[in-house]
Amino acid sequence: MSIDPRTPVLVGQGQIVNHAMTLADAREPVQLIAEAIRIATTDAGLSTVPDVDALNIVRMLSWRYANPAHTIAKLLGINTRADGITPHGGNMPQLVVNKLAREIQNGELDIAIVAGGESSYSRSRAQRESATLNWTSDAQGTPAPLQIIDDAAMSSPEEIARKIFLPVQIYPMFESAIRAKANRTIDEHDQLISELWSRFSGVAAANPNAWNQTALSAEQIRTVTPKNRMIGSPYRKVMNSNNQVDMAAALIICSVEKATQLGIAKDRWVFPISGTDCHEHYYISNRFSFSDTPAVRLGGAMACELAGVSLSDISLVDLYSCFPSAVQLGAQSLNLSLDQQLTITGGLSFAGGPWNNYVMHAIATMMINLRNDNSSTQNGFIWANGGYATKHSFGVYSTEPAKKGFRYGSPQVDIDSLDKRELASTSDAASDLAGQATIEAYTVMHDRQGAPETAIAAVLLKDSRRAWATSTDLQVATALCTDEWVGRKVNLNPDGTLNI
Repeated sequence: MSIDPRTPVLVGQGQIVNHAMTLADAREPVQLIAEAIRIATTDAGLSTVPDVDALNIVRMLSWRYANPAHTIAKLLGINTRADGITPHGGNMPQLVVNKLAREIQNGELDIAIVAGGESSYSRSRAQRESATLNWTSDAQGTPAPLQIIDDAAMSSPEEIARKIFLPVQIYPMFESAIRAKANRTIDEHDQLISELWSRFSGVAAANPNAWNQTALSAEQIRTVTPKNRMIGSPYRKVMNSNNQVDMAAALIICSVEKATQLGIAKDRWVFPISGTDCHEHYYISNRFSFSDTPAVRLGGAMACELAGVSLSDISLVDLYSCFPSAVQLGAQSLNLSLDQQLTITGGLSFAGGPWNNYVMHAIATMMINLRNDNSSTQNGFIWANGGYATKHSFGVYSTEPAKKGFRYGSPQVDIDSLDKRELASTSDAASDLAGQATIEAYTVMHDRQGAPETAIAAVLLKDSRRAWATSTDLQVATALCTDEWVGRKVNLNPDGTLNI
């Protein structure tokens, strides 16, 4: 079968994990990213890093650069036509691949590199040791990067005012809603998620590019210890994304015509077959349910439909895995079993969660796995997630080109028409039925010693509006750690304080 020369194809992947023994061994993010690009170049069978039409970098948090793509291009000694930067979000690596694939197919560019990396482990170590890192300080006059896409705020003013905007607060709230919907006891659900995470750790143990290659038993994962303290109930530390890593990954994508011109062997080629991007209602205050992600359902189904494949026939699957609730929401929405392998890397807790860039490692690992598979019909599926299970990007990959070229779509119009909830003010919530409401989701944040500290609950009023309630009363926080509270009636004060 002849392939359209404009067909987009991934030809190189590179990953680097830097376990610096001392700060002298630490490398800053742009150095790690440049090294990942060199590895991707070698992976493609090229002797030198090629000049590219676009060098797009996923926004990083461990160091501030005026234009990281410009700095990286100088380190590599390459020319770029456009230096881009993404907004924040774990969906960005897949979103950028979707975007570049469309631009290549449309003839807007021929070859591009997308990459990202973090040095959070070394940055935190330097802070602990009160050491100064002499990392890059961009020269005055560094050109501003191209903002790849516009992005919206993930938190509402009300959520920010109530200080309810951290993933470590919100994903465990999803967990409580999932547990209640499944009608499991706390112990039964702890067993389920610890077994799920144990399987993920086993995958990471066999992944040479994982940050942590130690397989943990379910009992080790759910047992609270000083090193595995409770953070936001029911999550022990090891159930949270591990952002304290020094890691980078890079992908080279080009047209089939360019790959042929560069002499890249066809056994290196992995084709993006389809892609979709979409988002839930942006603010969690307005989601209809904390136990459902309809945008994942619609976006994932569309990606498979565009690719002409059924997800049930795809064995290589990587679901975004910042917390156990993310995997459960994704699996439920995509009609996948929690018993099947839902990660190819080991996930963000074990393989490593370099802030916005985890999915770059997932796509790179997908390329490796697809190349190593002997089946000519093997496909891979990736779900990338940003915000609070908010922004979603999907990709279907194969070593065989699609018959109709790369296909892209978005179900956003349908998602926007789905039911929402209105957020009641604290005074309105307190006056409703004399302040009585029903808990729909909750968590208890713990202090650094693992003691209960702050209770956070999303509650539903009689008129179906949602309200937020919090309490720093130790008695309230402790009570919410011992029994199931979803579905219980509680009272709210006019300032939003939770009474039980």
